[in-house]
Amino acid sequence: MKSNRQTTHETAAPAERAYLVAVEPKARNDGLSAQASLDELALLARTAGAEVVGRTYQRLDRPNPAHYIGKGKLQEVVAEQPATGYTMVLFDDELSPSQQRNLEKATGVKVLDRTALIIDIFARRAHSKEARLQVDLAQSQYLLPRLAGQWSHLERLEGRIGTRGPGESQLETDRQLVRARITRLKREIDRVRKQRSLYRQHRARQGARTVALVGYTNAGKSTLMRALSGADVFTEDLLFATLDPVTRRIALPSGGQALLTDTVGFIQKLPTHLVAAFRATLEELADADLLLHVVDITHPDAADQFQTVESTLAELGLAEKPEIVAFNKVDIMPLDSGSPLREVQSALTGGRPDSALGRAQDAVLISALTKTGLDLLLRRIEVALREGQAKRVAPAV
Repeated sequence: MKSNRQTTHETAAPAERAYLVAVEPKARNDGLSAQASLDELALLARTAGAEVVGRTYQRLDRPNPAHYIGKGKLQEVVAEQPATGYTMVLFDDELSPSQQRNLEKATGVKVLDRTALIIDIFARRAHSKEARLQVDLAQSQYLLPRLAGQWSHLERLEGRIGTRGPGESQLETDRQLVRARITRLKREIDRVRKQRSLYRQHRARQGARTVALVGYTNAGKSTLMRALSGADVFTEDLLFATLDPVTRRIALPSGGQALLTDTVGFIQKLPTHLVAAFRATLEELADADLLLHVVDITHPDAADQFQTVESTLAELGLAEKPEIVAFNKVDIMPLDSGSPLREVQSALTGGRPDSALGRAQDAVLISALTKTGLDLLLRRIEVALREGQAKRVAPAV
């Protein structure tokens, strides 16, 4: 007798279909173009597991306060839904709570902005307790002004929201819950900061010299750490593969050692919630003796990425920190002339020596993958650390 039982198999949920939207200011004179920024947003979307099914942008004097884009462009986006089947719309700038509500009402689908998308990716990448604390804080700070109509988010956060219909009293209760959560997370992160500070003080007493890797996300920092230290460091060709600081010893040419720390990558329009939440992590940069800025020279927007990192460092008060620039991935950039550094700078800056990258006169050409140029890089690091140490012990004049 045949059994009527059927074998069932779990199937993965279909990928969300994302439609991308950006605004390019008419007076734009720096930063990525709208097309380049949308390219980056598409990579962020794919990193989060979404399928990009369409994109558009609009040139405006400033984003529309009600819908971010103009009414005509919004109608175009709505009209694209039947053909593309998008299930969410991603906007390239942070939206106000009212803009998000208006856009969801107009499109009939979920609306996310770049900030929410990056925070989501960080949440997926957070493995350590410290990283999860920092991501939870960023999520809570982002959510607080957006609570109206979003009780399902609170249920995931606290698990203490009742099932009765939302009202003004319920909204205030939710706000109090999130504020209390933010306070608790800040206390826990402060404990992490103190622990990190004690650890850095211990390293300083031991005379350990530290080098912090900085750079745009996916520039190859983790690959470089693996190459310099020989340690098994996680690498992946996705944005924000590294969230937790990783420190390894590296051998210097003279026989000495230094500590090399890999930190979270930067990106344009880095959400302020994340900068604030990851303050404990970014303090590793402030206490480092030297910054090693890694640049992916094969990226079409390498010059803008370089400037984004330098601007972020300046915002963190690190503009005067000793720094070495390493132009990475030289193995896949053909160089023919007798002056490869000048050739790379010319290619990256369009021949404009006054650009940010053109001023990086002492950059080192390397390939973290093939280990090309690492001997020279280590010599530069050792000299910079020695000079920095000499300045610290020099008598006051």
